[in-house]
Amino acid sequence: MFSLENRVQEYAWGSREAIATLLGQAPSGKPQAELWMGAHPAASSTIALGCRRTRLLDAIADHADAFLGGPTVDRFGARLPFLLKVLAADQPLSLQAHPDEAQARRGFDAENAAGIPVDAPERTYRDPHHKPELICALTPFDALCGFRPADALPDVFALLEGSPAAALVPRGAAPVDAADVARLVQGLLGLDAAARREVAASVVEACRARAQAGGWLARAAGWALRLHELYPGDVGVAIALLLNDVHLEPGEALYLPPRRLHAYVRGVGIEIMASSDNVLRGGLTPKHIDVDELVRVLDFSPWRVEPVAPRRVGVESFYDTPAPEFRLSRIDLDAASGWRTDDRRGPEIVLCTRGQASLADAHGVTRELRQGGSVFVPFSSGSYAIEGEGQLFRATVGL
Repeated sequence: MFSLENRVQEYAWGSREAIATLLGQAPSGKPQAELWMGAHPAASSTIALGCRRTRLLDAIADHADAFLGGPTVDRFGARLPFLLKVLAADQPLSLQAHPDEAQARRGFDAENAAGIPVDAPERTYRDPHHKPELICALTPFDALCGFRPADALPDVFALLEGSPAAALVPRGAAPVDAADVARLVQGLLGLDAAARREVAASVVEACRARAQAGGWLARAAGWALRLHELYPGDVGVAIALLLNDVHLEPGEALYLPPRRLHAYVRGVGIEIMASSDNVLRGGLTPKHIDVDELVRVLDFSPWRVEPVAPRRVGVESFYDTPAPEFRLSRIDLDAASGWRTDDRRGPEIVLCTRGQASLADAHGVTRELRQGGSVFVPFSSGSYAIEGEGQLFRATVGL
C-alpha cells in the first residue's frame, strides 16, 4: 500500500477554504477547485517507491499486473481506469458534456488526423475514452443536469417568449421530444452575438418576475439570475433553464452517464469518473464551444433525474452505477466496528474525509490515514482491514 501525494487544481470557480480545511492546511488565498487522486497524465498522484518518489502513472506502467490485477489490465490495458476527486465549487462550472466511447474514439482519431495538438485550446478530444461520472455530496450540493421531462418544458419555454428565441420554441399540442430540444439548443447557440445578448437579457427579466412569483420554477429562475451575474449576455443562461435542477443532501449522489449536458453549481463532493479529459462545452464559459460537435454528442431526450441512493452492507454504503471503470463506496467507522474486504476487484484508492484510520493488508503492511489523506492499494496487496473512527471513501473498478 502506498500513501498518496495529490495535486490541487486551482480553477476560478473553486472554493478558497473547503479543500484546505480537508487537508488541514491554511488557505492559499487562491480558489482551490479539485483535489485529484489517481494516475491521470495531467496531474498524477505520486508515491514513494523504493528510495524515490515517482508518479503513480509511471509506477502502474512499470508494474501493471501487480498494481492493477489481471482482470483490470485485460479490460482497460495498463492504466488506472478511474480518477477520484474532491470537488469544491463556490461558483457554477460551465455547461458541459462528455462523449460516449464510440464518439470519443472517432473524435480523437479525427483530430489527430487533422494535426490538432492535444493541448490546443480548440481541441475537443484529448483522449479516446468516455467519461461517465458520479458525484457524492459532502455538503449540500446543487447541480443542473439533463434536459427536463417533457411535461416541465412548456413552462420554461414561456420564459423565452418576447425574445429572438421565440421563433425557436416548439409549438403545437404534441409532447416535446428530443428533436424539439435539439433544434432549440442548436438555434440558441447559432444566434449571432447581438441576438444572444438580447435573448439573455429578455430571459433574465422573465426570470426576475418568476423568481418573485414563486412556484416550482422559481428556484431555477433564481439560478438563472446568478448565472447572468457571472456570465452577462451568455445565452447559456437560457439553456441552463432547460436542465433539471437537482439538490443533494450529504450522502446522496448523482450519476451522470455520457452525453448529458450538466453543470455543477455549488457545494463540496467526492467525484469519481472514468479517467478521461474530454469535455464539450455548451455555454457559461469564455472557452471554445464547438456547436456542431456538441449537438452531435448530446443526448437531448427528456430525463427525470433520480439521485443514487446508497446500498448499505454493514458499515459500507455502495453507490451502484453501470460504469465498468469505477465503483464508489463510503465506509463509516466507529471504535466498535472494524472493516475488512476479501472482495478485491482491482486497484483501490481509500480517502479519509473525517477522523482517522489504520489500514493493514495481507502482507502486514500498514498505513495510517488522517482527514484528507489517501492510500493506493495495489491488487497484489490482497485482502486488507481498516480500524479507526471516521468516514472513508473507497474507489475501485466496477468490473
